[in-house]
Amino acid sequence: MQQFVRSRLAPTPSGYLHLGNVLSFAITTVLARQSGARVMLRIDDLDQRRVREAYVADIFETLAYLDIPWDEGPLDYRAYETVYSQIHRVGLYRDALQQLRAQGVVFACDCSRAAVRHEHPAGVYTGRCRHRALPLDGPGYCWRIDTDKADLPASMRYFIVRKKDGMPAYQLTSLVDDLHFGVDLVVRGEDLWDSTMAQLFLADTLGHQRFRQASFVHHTLLEADAGEKLSKSAGATSVHYLRNKGYSKTAIYRMVGEAAGLPQPISSWADLSPLISVFILPIRP
Repeated sequence: MQQFVRSRLAPTPSGYLHLGNVLSFAITTVLARQSGARVMLRIDDLDQRRVREAYVADIFETLAYLDIPWDEGPLDYRAYETVYSQIHRVGLYRDALQQLRAQGVVFACDCSRAAVRHEHPAGVYTGRCRHRALPLDGPGYCWRIDTDKADLPASMRYFIVRKKDGMPAYQLTSLVDDLHFGVDLVVRGEDLWDSTMAQLFLADTLGHQRFRQASFVHHTLLEADAGEKLSKSAGATSVHYLRNKGYSKTAIYRMVGEAAGLPQPISSWADLSPLISVFILPIRP
């Protein structure tokens, strides 16, 4: 297998971690160990309105309970808060935003979600504000990047790089963090394929061609009973809920394996190693 330097676990502390997170963490850990990569814990917490201390603590508790290791990043809440929070990297994100502004590739947009849906039934942004010449420093405007000449999925046309509150948006912060920490193995669920495409475009725009040398692995997701992906709002599938109900580590891994349709039970992340190809999706053209 190709050798890599660094991968990452990147949970968002907006809810308790669930079985789908466990599967993603396990896949990342297996691929990192197989390829010699170090695993970094990176907590994506820039949206401070949704962050709760209990959710951050749950990340450390869940990883410890399930014996999922990491080699770099915070070891506890204090280290996270004082050193590793994304708040401490806001300057890097704003530097990237200013570079995009200087290049003339962003435009201001005041469209609400309702307005976007009105323009397109699927909620795809059509570029309505691209030629309106709204001031970039206008209050309550987000910044969108001009993707008119890019071959991107519909969901990522003119994607947002700065939110209406002035804070950097996810696509930009995720890219800047991966560049900053030297991540060259990015493991994500299949639902984030469009994000990978957006971030590759953004890296090219900012002149970070080396980002294309990284490997991007997308994996299948666990589904809820209704055929939808698991979310942090699905309380009964959260590790926090299961732990409080007395489920052991082995029982939780068994649930993950059963939900994934594995032919044999698993009792740890390492048990996925010989089965890892079941989850990896082919690279899209």
